[in-house]
Amino acid sequence: MQYLFDENGRRYLDGFGGIATVCCGHCHPDVVDAIVKQSNRIQHSTVLYLNHAIADFAEALASKMPGNLKVVFFTNSGTEANELALMIARLYTGCHDIISLRNGYHGNAGATMGATAQSSWKFNVIQSGVHHALNPDPYRGVFGSDGEKYAKDVQDVIDFGTTGHVAGFISESIQGVGGIIELAPGYLPAAYGSVKKAGGLCIADEVQAGFGRMGSHFWGFETQGVVPDIVTMAKGIGNGIPLGAVVTTPEIAEVLTHRSYFNTFGGNPLCTAAGLAVLKVMEKENLQEKCTSCRVLSQKETN
Repeated sequence: MQYLFDENGRRYLDGFGGIATVCCGHCHPDVVDAIVKQSNRIQHSTVLYLNHAIADFAEALASKMPGNLKVVFFTNSGTEANELALMIARLYTGCHDIISLRNGYHGNAGATMGATAQSSWKFNVIQSGVHHALNPDPYRGVFGSDGEKYAKDVQDVIDFGTTGHVAGFISESIQGVGGIIELAPGYLPAAYGSVKKAGGLCIADEVQAGFGRMGSHFWGFETQGVVPDIVTMAKGIGNGIPLGAVVTTPEIAEVLTHRSYFNTFGGNPLCTAAGLAVLKVMEKENLQEKCTSCRVLSQKETN
């Protein structure tokens, strides 16, 4: 269902999709049915006591990832997912410095607020160890659509703003809060190259752009021909249910075994059952292909 109703029964078209979240429509019967059925089995267990709802969705999610991105950590939101990703990068590398993009948005907690580079979304709290690189905006940027020229600023940040070693680089593949800005072509391969030479991990924030919304690809980073070290996601993966995830490699994930990492509600069975149902709806209703059709139509009408 694409409509919302106020207390007087007036109907509204939800063109915002519940803040870029309700990708299958409000109250999709398949998603609702999966939640109801799971609630009659077990509503809460935490990942300490695995059940099929958690394991099945993790397996399905991993099957959508390229390369060796096969370990899934569940969270409750995109902010939590990005917080965890940044922590993993810092623990794995032993470095603290993070590079993100001007105009980017990654959440509203401690580390993610630092990585966010829009003043209207930042409070006056400690946000240490983050450097903001030039935004590769092909529409208003100083280098037009030359991604490699923008990526040179990432190398400059490493050379002049850090010790030469960094923990990681985080970016959206399409800046959502920043105005639906696609990264300039060729940007990520060049930027990732600089980050990897500096010993850092590359983090793809797919909270808004990922999960089939690109149409041509399931993940936004795939449009630039790269494979990140860590991928974060939320919003559309649960169709409005609180659900986020971090996916990385077994080698990188191992760093969390050095201490006790835990998230009480991350991977809640009701939420992961909804997540699996969303994936099935996307496949059954060809939603990824429909995104391509909508993109072609919108570009035609706005040009």
